[in-house]
Amino acid sequence: MLPSRWQRFIKNFNHLTLMGKRRSSRELALKFLYQSELNKGNIDEQMKLFLKRNSSQEEVETFMLELVKSILRQINEIDAIIQKFSDNWVLDRMTVIDRNILRMGTCELLFSFSTPPKVAINEAVDIAKKYGNEDSPEFINGILDKIYKEIGQKGPLSFTS
Repeated sequence: MLPSRWQRFIKNFNHLTLMGKRRSSRELALKFLYQSELNKGNIDEQMKLFLKRNSSQEEVETFMLELVKSILRQINEIDAIIQKFSDNWVLDRMTVIDRNILRMGTCELLFSFSTPPKVAINEAVDIAKKYGNEDSPEFINGILDKIYKEIGQKGPLSFTS
């Protein structure tokens, strides 16, 4: 039997490993959403090719697929929510990266994901720091924070389509 401090370490390590996998899933989702937005076509075929070229652990792919499918299933509603809370910004004028990070964050905040709201927002901001421009993190944080305060605190929305 391991001492209790080692048991806590292993438990925390496993939690951190899961969070690292979720980050990898979100980054893969962003890359796929970016690619699919620029290359219109059959989403299922694009996904097969994308996963073939970007092989990763099964857990990473599973969460990535769940997130992407949820976004695509609810894209009109997600875009309308983002548009409502992005003062003086038209969705089409946002960078492709920012728009898709906002879609991922909004989806995780509002549509029955197990991610705590602060984690969803922080993940989106961290991904914006890595893939967006200099202003992206603050822009993403501001919009997702408004969405959460106005809608997300009421709990997950059900899918309407």
